[in-house]
Amino acid sequence: MHYLDHAATTPIPAAVAQEMMDVLTNQYGNPSAQYPLGQQAKQLVDRCRATVAAAVGCQSDRLFFTSCGTESDNWAIQAAVWHGRHSGRHIITTAVEHSAILQPCKLLEQQGYEVTYLKPDRTGHVTADQVSNALREDTVLVSMMLVNNETGCIFPVAETAALLREKKSRALLHCDAVQGFMKVPCDPVGWGVDMMSFSAHKIGGPKGIGALYIAPHLRNPRPLLPGGGQEFSLRSGTEATAQIAGFAKAVELRMEHHAEIITHMVELKEYCRQKLLQIPTLVEIGKGEAPHILSVSLPGYPSANVVTDLGAQGICISAGSACHKGKASHVVSALGLDKRTAAGVLRLSFGPETTREDIDAVCDALRRHKEQRFAML
Repeated sequence: MHYLDHAATTPIPAAVAQEMMDVLTNQYGNPSAQYPLGQQAKQLVDRCRATVAAAVGCQSDRLFFTSCGTESDNWAIQAAVWHGRHSGRHIITTAVEHSAILQPCKLLEQQGYEVTYLKPDRTGHVTADQVSNALREDTVLVSMMLVNNETGCIFPVAETAALLREKKSRALLHCDAVQGFMKVPCDPVGWGVDMMSFSAHKIGGPKGIGALYIAPHLRNPRPLLPGGGQEFSLRSGTEATAQIAGFAKAVELRMEHHAEIITHMVELKEYCRQKLLQIPTLVEIGKGEAPHILSVSLPGYPSANVVTDLGAQGICISAGSACHKGKASHVVSALGLDKRTAAGVLRLSFGPETTREDIDAVCDALRRHKEQRFAML
């Protein structure tokens, strides 16, 4: 198999699986229990929180575990609108955010909120100037992703944070960093971001565990789940200790080899770009700077057919975000591409395990697909 869909999810290294198995079988206590087995589990969660917080660059008590990036995004939005409930009902986000942002915003529109959706340019980028132009006195939230999951474009989160400070805006800034964490610079504390979302399964960790950073000045955010008081009484529910341990182990592994992994992905992406652009009519989509995502199109060749054909050959790529499940991508639509180009968009994404052989296989398969379909015309 040739797996080139790391933006959808990532393989779990053996060390991560072993760490989780140990917790499941030997450290299975409830962290809220007072006897030694429970307290050992609590200490485990504390250590894991410190590991992930160190990678984020924040204090441990400002990192809260959730079930996934979607939950973290939803919590951030709910917390922000509650925080600004006396200030206004206007939200700014981008038209190319993940559905975990766009769908909650659409629900808020039904409740009387007004949402401004910033459109990207043809390269896939948005600017801090767009935020400035959309900012109003009644803006309570700006939500901007760090890396777009389909184009790989890096968004100006730091510049937007500086802009909000300069304008003395009361709006909170949330960043969905699920696709960018441990792949591009990510510094919520230094940038002055109020909340930032993360997910383990994009960096070699398990599915079912994420995190939300909440800045120290937001000392009393609205709890996501009232209950037994876990996660500093903000997100109750018995801690998913095995997933938390897997998250922390994945972070450790990425931190240990971070520079090497990034260099590897940058080199592979350029190798892949050069090989793909040798295929007649194939075009690159956007100008994504992230090292692990490359978006291209075979105009006139429907991407769903391409993905199915290559999948039958054991080659895994996607036609955009895995969350769209065959529907037209709102990201591609926002780029203003012509219909033939938009219908042929494909996303290839890389990880530490990706090899040149994987890229050779997908490039050869795409060339064959194009030649076979052309011959049938």
